Order: sequence, then structure tokens, then C-alpha cells
Amino acid sequence: MTRKQQRATLLVAGLMLLGVAAGLVLYALNDSIVFFYTPSEALERQIAEGKRFRLGGLVEKGSLKHGADAAVSFTVTDTDKAMAVTYHGQLPDLFREGQGVVAEGRLGAGGVFVADTVLAKHDETYMPKEVADALKAKGVWKEGETR
Repeated sequence: MTRKQQRATLLVAGLMLLGVAAGLVLYALNDSIVFFYTPSEALERQIAEGKRFRLGGLVEKGSLKHGADAAVSFTVTDTDKAMAVTYHGQLPDLFREGQGVVAEGRLGAGGVFVADTVLAKHDETYMPKEVADALKAKGVWKEGETR
């Protein structure tokens, strides 16, 4: 085998090894990837029960209900469709009706989103990028507007 053939063989073997390593890393990360959806997108995609994802939108006015033992329920809307959310724990201090929110969790029985993490905007000018983009696409939220 000539030197040129040896180098080509070594290069091909290295590229194959790199491809296998990248494939293994992506396979390992597959379980930790969490997608973001608005209520409309989540309902359109008919997400399977138990599938983990992030739900973002606005907390619907009049939907916040506090239950016993730090149980909370509210509705997240993108002004087109809405999805009921349940959460057990303390809500962020700035969590309010009519404000942007991102909840992370799983879809439970009956289409109710069971959140294990709830994030609220941190001041009057910030809204999570995914929520702002989704609301801008619907024509509901405008740049510089506070909610």
C-alpha cells in the first residue's frame, strides 16, 4: 500500500470514528431534549400522554386557583387555544394572571399539563424568547409592550 493510500485509509477511518461518536452523543442526549410548544401547537401535534415538554404562553385571567397543600391550577393560553396546568409547589414571586409563563412537565390524563417547574418573567420588559416569538407570530404581543 502506498503512503497516499495509507493516509486516505486513515482519514476515512477517522471520519467514521468521529461519525459514530457524534451519533452516540446525539442518542444519549435524545432523552434530555425538551421541546417548547404553545397551547395551540401542543394540541395540534397531539402530544402523547407522559411526554415531557415546555408549555408557554400567558396565564389566562381568572384561571388561577390555589388548592390544599400548595396545589395550584391555572390555564395557559396563546389567545387562540388554552391548556389547563396543575402544579404542586410555590409559584415564582412575579407569577400573575395575564403575564408570560413557561411551565415544564408532562401531559397528564385528560389533556391536563402536569408541571414540575414554573418560570415567570422577571421584570416588566422581559418575556421568555419562545413565548414572545409565539405571541408575536399571532399578532398579540408587540415589542416594548409590557404585560
